[in-house]
Amino acid sequence: MIPNIRNNQSHVAAAFSKLENVLHQESRIALLKIQSWQFAMKTPEVGLQYQQEAASMIRQSLLNFVPNSYVLSEEGFYYRPNEN
Repeated sequence: MIPNIRNNQSHVAAAFSKLENVLHQESRIALLKIQSWQFAMKTPEVGLQYQQEAASMIRQSLLNFVPNSYVLSEEGFYYRPNEN
C-alpha cells in the first residue's frame, strides 16, 4: 500500500539552494563594499567629502535598527498560515 504523503523534498531543496545562492551573492557584494570603504579610509588621496559620504552611507544602510515585526511582515509571516 502506498502512503498518502506528498514528498516535496526536491522542491524544498531547490528553493533552499536558490535562496542560498542569492544570500551568498548579497554577502559577497556587501563584503566588497566594506573592503572598498576600508581602503578609501586608509588612502590619503581620497577626499574628505568622499569619506564622509561613504561613512554616512554605511551608517544609513548597514547600521540601522529594523524591528522584528517589520522583518516578519516583509517575509510574509502574517499573511500565510503556519505549517508545522
